[in-house]
Amino acid sequence: MRDPRLLIDGDGAGDDRRINLLVKSFLKWCGSGSQEEGHSQYQRMLSTLWQCEFSMGKTLLVYNMNLKEMENYEKIYKEIECNIAGAHEKIAECKKQILQAKQIRKNRQEYDALAKVIEQHPDRHETLKKLESLGKELERLSHIKESVEDKLELRRKQFHALLSNIQELQQTLENDEKLPETEAHRTSVEADPKPGTSSSLFIPETTETAT
Repeated sequence: MRDPRLLIDGDGAGDDRRINLLVKSFLKWCGSGSQEEGHSQYQRMLSTLWQCEFSMGKTLLVYNMNLKEMENYEKIYKEIECNIAGAHEKIAECKKQILQAKQIRKNRQEYDALAKVIEQHPDRHETLKKLESLGKELERLSHIKESVEDKLELRRKQFHALLSNIQELQQTLENDEKLPETEAHRTSVEADPKPGTSSSLFIPETTETAT
């Protein structure tokens, strides 16, 4: 529990003692018998009142100064809050810039890799010339292919005709081989006719053969 004297004394600067002295001086001044004693008590009361006014003025100045300090602290606090918010915004912006810088660096690395790959290949003009040359070569090979296919088709037909001729020749040779046997058989039949047959029957046939 706080001391009751501090409630009167404020911060304990001796105001309660001055008030007590003022009350005592006032009582003595009221009970003073001579004029000199009354004047002396009166001067003491004035001195005590001046000290009290001085202390009150000092306290008021301290109070006003505290109010100004509080306002100043409040202003500084708001400035600090604004600075903190600004710092957070700057940090967020810096993070965005860092991400953008990382992306730009990644893109540059990819561009450099693509540039190296592109440098290893010929330029467009040279590529077009090579494509044109390859096109002509492909066209020439296509003509050669068509010519070869035509020749193969011709040779296939010729080979087929040759096989047909060979088969016909083989059939003719086989027929030629069978012909002497037929003639020999016919001759043997004419020379040795069967019983009961007349020789006159073969005369017309001989005539037809001669004819």
